[in-house]
Amino acid sequence: MPSPSLPVQSSPTRTSILTRPRGLGRVVRVALTVLLVAWFALPFLPLVLWSFADAWSFPSPLPTAWGVRGVEDALGFGLLPGLGRSVLLGLAVAAIATPFGALAARALTFGAVPFPRTVSALLLAPIALPPFAAVLGVNVLLLRAYVPPIVGVALVLVVLALPYTTFVMRAAYGAYDLSYEEEARLLGASRAQVLRRVHLPMIAPALARAAFLAFLVAWSDYIVTVIVGGGEVVTLPLIVAGAAAGLGNDSAVAVMSLGAVIPPVLLLVAVLTLRGSARSASKGRRRSTATPSADEALVSPSAHPTTTGASA
Repeated sequence: MPSPSLPVQSSPTRTSILTRPRGLGRVVRVALTVLLVAWFALPFLPLVLWSFADAWSFPSPLPTAWGVRGVEDALGFGLLPGLGRSVLLGLAVAAIATPFGALAARALTFGAVPFPRTVSALLLAPIALPPFAAVLGVNVLLLRAYVPPIVGVALVLVVLALPYTTFVMRAAYGAYDLSYEEEARLLGASRAQVLRRVHLPMIAPALARAAFLAFLVAWSDYIVTVIVGGGEVVTLPLIVAGAAAGLGNDSAVAVMSLGAVIPPVLLLVAVLTLRGSARSASKGRRRSTATPSADEALVSPSAHPTTTGASA
């Protein structure tokens, strides 16, 4: 008669008893998380108070008169048009700089570029050079070539964002396994199918992080927009800086400052959500393909190969 099946070890993806978070460690992690959230959130509390303060006199700890006059003044100073131009500029820079950075990172990681160290140094040059001097030199070329200001601003910001997108994607490609693409090609998938169904899903979280950094480069820029834009491209940072320098209306400045913070925060939440969903999908795939545990092997011996023994 056949001998009983051999027990199979449990799946390595299951949480071990030794690695489960215990009471003290969990409390410490929760406390650190609360402290970090408070550290980043507390500076915005005065902005929120100033946004709805019609009057705030010393030494009162809270506004002495509440209202929405600051919101009305901020809208009158062009908050919404500046916000729209900044969002469009940031999305355009992210849409251009992210794929170019991914292509450069893939070529650098897998050795498709001669003199990779020299190329890496050139990609880092926009960060190493003083931005004011570099932009002044580029602006002369753009003016001689009759490049429209908005196009010139976008091109320069793409160059400034490329180092961030390239090296974020290079870290992702450092952990990328080309054997998945090779296996898909052996199974008959075309290059487009490999790109769409293998390559992009695996690097999607890294692409989201790179796009977020490229968006921040364009969103928070002031020097490039002032010099290259020549006053024709008025984004939200320019409006906030001008209002803070000459208005004397603290409520309106606070409202515009909050308006400059909200879009990046929303984009960061979207990036973290995409990362969490990607991790959940990856864990689900591992569990679906994992080897059944020892208990499952004993319950269903026919699901596993058995050893052939001498019959009785």
